[in-house]
Amino acid sequence: MSSRERSINDVRGWLRGLEVFSGSLPEFAPEDAPEDPVRLFLSWLSDAVADGLRDPHAMTLSTVDEAGDPDARVLILKGVDTSGWQFAGHAFSPKGHQLSVHPRAALTFYWPEHGRQVRLRGPVTPGSTTDNAEDFLARSATARAEALLGRQSQYLADTAERDQALEKALAMVGKEPSLVDSAWTLYTLAPTVVEFWQAAASRVHSRLRYERTATGWGRFPLWS
Repeated sequence: MSSRERSINDVRGWLRGLEVFSGSLPEFAPEDAPEDPVRLFLSWLSDAVADGLRDPHAMTLSTVDEAGDPDARVLILKGVDTSGWQFAGHAFSPKGHQLSVHPRAALTFYWPEHGRQVRLRGPVTPGSTTDNAEDFLARSATARAEALLGRQSQYLADTAERDQALEKALAMVGKEPSLVDSAWTLYTLAPTVVEFWQAAASRVHSRLRYERTATGWGRFPLWS
């Protein structure tokens, strides 16, 4: 056996030895779940906040590019209501470009301390000019200044150049606090499918899938 093969085997053994779902996990009875996935999601999110879980509103946004290759990154949830789940980003960023080409996406929430995961996917629509502006102006001055640079994910050759550009953008924000980047966008994902997953120490996990229908939502328990 080569040293590389031994190394791979060591990693596999190490990973398999890591403990998961070791603490006390919440109970979940899919048959008692509400008819609307928004209500169940907000209940789980509230549990995460109440128990002090770190960054409970963080989520993974998954998109695809022009070639159909997947891409993913972690963002912060901006809101959720009957219209869908909201997140924001720059229209000229990679995710913004990908959403303009393929306006569909998936979101994944994971609260490991509770052994809970929520997955949803569906079409994505940009917000109105007013909604976009309100979200932009609610950001910190530094976050607004960075967005105004419009260079997210571009190659950075010189950090000094970045710092100077940011300093100028911050000065611009200070002089004109109502300044809005017209490319900043508040997106809404209106899910066609929402799945809730509750871990169990026994590994007999509970899963509930909501599927949008013409009259509302259908609920379907799934095999774990």
